Amino acid sequence: MIAAALAAALVTAQAAAPAKIERVAEFTGAMPTGVTVSEDGRIFVNFPRWGDDVPFTVAELRNGKPVAYPDAAFNREAADPAKGLISVQSVVADGRGRVWILDTAAPGFAAPKAGGAKLVAVDLETNRIVKTVVFPSNVILSTTYVNDMRFDFRVGSEGVAYVTDSSIKGPGALIVLDLATGKALRRLSGHASTSPAPGFVATIHGKPLAATGPDGKPQPFNVAADGIALSPDGETLYFCALSSRTLYAVPTRLLRDPNATDADIAQAVRNLGDKGASDGLEADAKGNVYGGDYEHDALRKLAPGGTWTTIAQGPDMSWPDTLSVGPDGYLYVIANQLHRQAGFNGGKDLRQKPYRLLRVKID
Repeated sequence: MIAAALAAALVTAQAAAPAKIERVAEFTGAMPTGVTVSEDGRIFVNFPRWGDDVPFTVAELRNGKPVAYPDAAFNREAADPAKGLISVQSVVADGRGRVWILDTAAPGFAAPKAGGAKLVAVDLETNRIVKTVVFPSNVILSTTYVNDMRFDFRVGSEGVAYVTDSSIKGPGALIVLDLATGKALRRLSGHASTSPAPGFVATIHGKPLAATGPDGKPQPFNVAADGIALSPDGETLYFCALSSRTLYAVPTRLLRDPNATDADIAQAVRNLGDKGASDGLEADAKGNVYGGDYEHDALRKLAPGGTWTTIAQGPDMSWPDTLSVGPDGYLYVIANQLHRQAGFNGGKDLRQKPYRLLRVKID
């Protein structure tokens, strides 16, 4: 009994020990938001067009420097909005030799350009575009801002994408996109789980986070469904609003079922409790769920059936944004100082370059 107790205490202590935060790359230009690591270790990042000078909205890191991907030409808006990248919010390598690009078509959080919100797949061997899926108009509102995505290729003939709508002006939602047919369903639109938490105010280093309104006065910073993660078996989708500290989960079979109503889905949503305020989420093959904690410069982990623990924390982790599990046993994260933008600080840009790509070992 004593030996067992000592062993359990040791395991607990080891689990609680903070991971070393390693710097992978630094960015001295535009502010990045997304990162993904392919199965062969290639790293891709993206830079949404939010006001910075953005020469390319998607890049591959080569020798530690961002290079336009798949090329410079495709990173420029085309006459046909489906033929060029407008403003990319997220990139995800699918483990099948492709990297997927999520184009919001909404630079500066404007209304998305008609026919511009899309998913683009690039073949990693040839670096050529092999598929473009434009979101149908039934799921893209004038207020929609598609934010992050996860894929499951075990369902449908070509798989399905789950995408968050992190609107700052309208209802949040989950979007389910069939990659073969291009048909999509908008789920939990305006539901409490995809909406900013009532009365939520983030506090970072003792300062409440508020946007500067048109009249120059502070106004609440309300962002809907943002972070998203998929369980290893594909049966559960985890998600959260950026302006919230709560993690939610829902069965994916209901999200995909065209006969399931939003009322049916809402009844199946599970509240998994307080995780801290997160921008990005991620899950690994063991069923652990990870989330940033942007109020505390930290990364947190939820073990299967367990509780949240802080796995890394430090000043480098200034606004942890997108998370990505690499093939090398590391969790990669973009730290972009989002809260230091001029819009949150009376018109003064307090960001201090460089922005950083970091990683922590998660076995």
